[in-house]
Amino acid sequence: MNRTILSFGGAVVALAAVTGVAALTTPDEDSQGPEAASAAAHQPVERSTLVCPRPSSSDVAETSYAAFTPKGSAAGKKKGGAELHPAELAEPEDPADSGEKDGKGGKGDKKGGKDSKGKKGGKSDKGGKGSSQKPVVPLTSPGTPVTAGTDDPEAPALFGTADGPFAPGWTVQQTTSIGAGAGRGLQGAACTAPDTSFWFPGVSTATDRQDYAHLTNPDDTSAVVDLELYGKNGKEKGGAGTGEGVTIPPRSTVPVLLSTLTAKPVTNATLHVTARTGRVGAQVQASDTKSGGDWLAPAGEATPTAVLPGIPEDATSVRLVVFARGGKDADLKVRLAGASSLISPAGYETLHVKGGMTTAVDLKELTKGEAGSLVLSPAENSSDAAPIVAAVRVTRGKGADQETAFIPSTAPVGKRATAAGNGNGDATLALTAPDKDTRVRVTASAGSGGGSPKSTTLTVKAHTTKALAPPRPEGGKGTYAVTVERVSGGQVHASRMLARKQDGIPAFTIQTLPDDGSTVAVPHSSQDLSVLNDDK
Repeated sequence: MNRTILSFGGAVVALAAVTGVAALTTPDEDSQGPEAASAAAHQPVERSTLVCPRPSSSDVAETSYAAFTPKGSAAGKKKGGAELHPAELAEPEDPADSGEKDGKGGKGDKKGGKDSKGKKGGKSDKGGKGSSQKPVVPLTSPGTPVTAGTDDPEAPALFGTADGPFAPGWTVQQTTSIGAGAGRGLQGAACTAPDTSFWFPGVSTATDRQDYAHLTNPDDTSAVVDLELYGKNGKEKGGAGTGEGVTIPPRSTVPVLLSTLTAKPVTNATLHVTARTGRVGAQVQASDTKSGGDWLAPAGEATPTAVLPGIPEDATSVRLVVFARGGKDADLKVRLAGASSLISPAGYETLHVKGGMTTAVDLKELTKGEAGSLVLSPAENSSDAAPIVAAVRVTRGKGADQETAFIPSTAPVGKRATAAGNGNGDATLALTAPDKDTRVRVTASAGSGGGSPKSTTLTVKAHTTKALAPPRPEGGKGTYAVTVERVSGGQVHASRMLARKQDGIPAFTIQTLPDDGSTVAVPHSSQDLSVLNDDK
């Protein structure tokens, strides 16, 4: 690095550009004193990176993409863009690490992947610029969603960047409808930012499950990744594949079958993905032979408390999976934030989780016809309570008509969160205020086929969950995005469910809505010419 003297103001500008992909949130306004308020300014990010997993290898799958950036996030900036490009399908250095049974997805594609229209192409360069392939869902203006679709069983993973006015809050939703076979139903994923560490409570290597960790490298240098599984007795012993040192080539994706990482089937486990070098996007596709499946997004940062928002009112089964990080046990209170108050599920008021181990419990008849959110907190007030991550596997329907989805513990909406890909009356928004009353603004964007935005402001009472159909754009057609903004009060956690009937099956998918990372904290500064003074 050049060590010549820089003005601090120049360093601030550099910081804003470099940290443009960071998902940093606005601090709680009600808890900030004068000194904290003047410590930093929150500026719009200037660059965002997203990764979307490979949707499905099924011949009876249809995938739709919806991209959106809220309008007015970066006033005064006119240039920029947002688009995604195909990633190559690669295989791990050890073929046993992949193990995909049908042969699709375990072998590298030396000629490159296919775009959303099934056209082959070669490697795309960094960020997708200069690629010979057409970009997927490129945005033309903030505030207007763009959609695309494919039914190609070899549709690739995607990666890309947004910059300028398109970067703050750039959101892409990938939704796949699978007509038959393992994982049939609705599978949805919000494309995520690359990182170096991910936790996935709720994965399984049981015989009725096929769980794949999809690892996508958006950069122009290789990433090396380790995968570790933790069951009820701690770290699981390796199977056919070790999960250590998996190389993800530049601008490529590698699917890893989790059952190859354990010597015997494990029904409830927690996956930890860490990048030794580089960074990756990571999501888990969980497919069940009898009860459908969905994408499992990574849990939010491990903390002593956890909120899992948006368990639907008609859930027929809810399985809670919790992992305690480190060597310290966690004793937790388990409560459901319903429409009117916090309640403790009968027989499941507390939960003991051993350090470094995974604990699972089936919460029978949890919702009883009322949508709610699970709130986990230390059983006793303690400043050194063990940090946890958690997820629930939610089942709707009965018998042969069951369908499942996952809700991981998620961070609160700091300033704003966004969910794209909402259709004609198929969306339900869940808002949870775990501590204090919270005032929230919900805005529907213009539709992909036109129309104008529409907003509503509401209050979520402390210790409750409000489930509602989000507003729809006035005169709009096509899909639209929903933004959730915290106006005042305490924290709010959010999720969005998409539900559609599919041959009698209540197909659905749930995405949590953490802050969309539209701003980054930049310290205030003033010019200090004394740094140029060489007086001793």
